[in-house]
Amino acid sequence: MEFLLDYGLFLAKIVTFVAAVIVVLIVAKSASTKSSAKGTLEVTNLSEQHQQNIELMEHHLHDEAFIKARDKAEKKKLKQEHKDREKEIKQAAKEGELDAKRKPHLFVLDFVGSIDAKEVTNLREEITAILACAREGDEVLVRLESGGGMVHGYGLAASQLDRIKSANIPLTIAVDKVAASGGYMMACVADKIVSAPFAIVGSIGVIAQLPNFNKLLKKNDIEFEQLTAGEYKRTLTMFGENTDKAREKFKQELEETHVLFKDFIAERRPDLELDKVATGEHWYGTQALDLGLIDEVKTSDDIVVDACKDKTVLAVHYVQKKKLTDRLGKSAADAADGLLMKWVQRGQRPIV
Repeated sequence: MEFLLDYGLFLAKIVTFVAAVIVVLIVAKSASTKSSAKGTLEVTNLSEQHQQNIELMEHHLHDEAFIKARDKAEKKKLKQEHKDREKEIKQAAKEGELDAKRKPHLFVLDFVGSIDAKEVTNLREEITAILACAREGDEVLVRLESGGGMVHGYGLAASQLDRIKSANIPLTIAVDKVAASGGYMMACVADKIVSAPFAIVGSIGVIAQLPNFNKLLKKNDIEFEQLTAGEYKRTLTMFGENTDKAREKFKQELEETHVLFKDFIAERRPDLELDKVATGEHWYGTQALDLGLIDEVKTSDDIVVDACKDKTVLAVHYVQKKKLTDRLGKSAADAADGLLMKWVQRGQRPIV
């Protein structure tokens, strides 16, 4: 009897604990849903970081006497520059030319693209913020890394970069590792493309692939039915028996997408010999320069450090707020469902 009593008390504690956890999750989810802010914009001054790194290195390279003398001279110089700057700004304000006296900026964006280019959600927020405050003399650098992905996703990402061009703001794309296929589609929007010597560039082609389990289903006496309205509503399928006619139609759609891809690049880089580079092959940076796929061989670090000499360099990063339920992770069922959907999408939607 005493055992049953102890067990009942233990069970009551467990039920109470589980109920409390559920209540906390519901409250947290409700609060995150009501929150109007979807994310925040983070701005990092890379010019200041660069200067701090130089000063740190000099502290290890020189003795204390040198550092003191250097700091004293630097403070005097900065004080005089501050006075001159204040006088210049006051005069510009009187003449109504305050914006013209602002130091030019280099805005730095990072785009590391996935297969569905979901990062475009952050990119559009970052570009919108830059366009709202950019002035004459400002520039944008995008550090791009992507092996490509779904056509519609990377098409939208390229369109976002086109917004910068439409605003007459010089745009440079830097490829330190890879900008292939859909990644190169984005890159060719820029006024200038630079690449590290061994970065992968190109892959101007289209691919689609999917497994077919029809023979396996037949072997196990499993029937698969698929009903459509419209002759080409579905061409190739993962579970049904694919026909030559369906394959031919799907191949035609791939070729049409490839033509659109080539036309997009030809419009933005008219000097490219497309017949030579639009074969689906990729090249390293030094080879890409000879082919005209890029304009210069250098890294994004070279551009940032050089810009620090006469510009204020700001890294702009939009960070989306994550709900508590998202941070705790998704269930195994959601993960399996997401994996299946990716396979389906890869089979039915071309990838560049």
